[in-house]
Amino acid sequence: MNKQELGRAIKAAAYLEGDFVLRSGKRSKYYLDKYRFETIPAVLKEVGRYLAGYATESTTRIAGAELGGVALAAAASMSSGLPFVIIRNQKKGYGTGKLFEGVIEKGETVLLVEDIATTGGQVIEAAKVITDQGARVEKIVAVLDRQEGARENIEGAGYTFEALFTSADLGIGVPTT
Repeated sequence: MNKQELGRAIKAAAYLEGDFVLRSGKRSKYYLDKYRFETIPAVLKEVGRYLAGYATESTTRIAGAELGGVALAAAASMSSGLPFVIIRNQKKGYGTGKLFEGVIEKGETVLLVEDIATTGGQVIEAAKVITDQGARVEKIVAVLDRQEGARENIEGAGYTFEALFTSADLGIGVPTT
C-alpha cells in the first residue's frame, strides 16, 4: 500500500466527528481513534513498515509508550528486525518496578514511535525514560501530527520529530478550544 492509500485507510478506520476532550485537555470536533486503525492487521502492518523506514544504520532499538505505542513499536520491530521496548506511563508497583519493559542498554540509539501527537507531552516523557537509561533518542516519529504544538514542544525539548501524516495531509480539522 502506498503512503496515500495508507493515509486514506487510517482516516477511514479511525476518523470520528463529535465533541471530544483530548489527553492535552483541549476540546476537539474530531478524534482519530488510534485503536481503530491499530487493530486492523493490514493497516498496522503498513504503518509498521513505514515507521521502520525511519530507522537508520545506527538505530539499535525501537520504543513505544503504552498503550497506543506498543502495537506500533511491535509492528515496526517486526518489519525492521530490531528489538523493541515498551515505555510505561508510570512505574509499576510490583515485580521489577521499572518504567519500561524489555531492555534498554546504555549507549543504544532508539527510534521512538508515537500514535497521535497533539502537544507531545506523553512522548517527551517516554523519551526522558529512554535517556535516563543512558540511551539516545535518535528521533520521534508519530503516525499523525495534529499540528497543535507537538512538533514545537518535542523539538524544544531537544528531540528530532517527524510524522507519517499531519492533520492537513488527511484533510481533517483542528480543535475548537
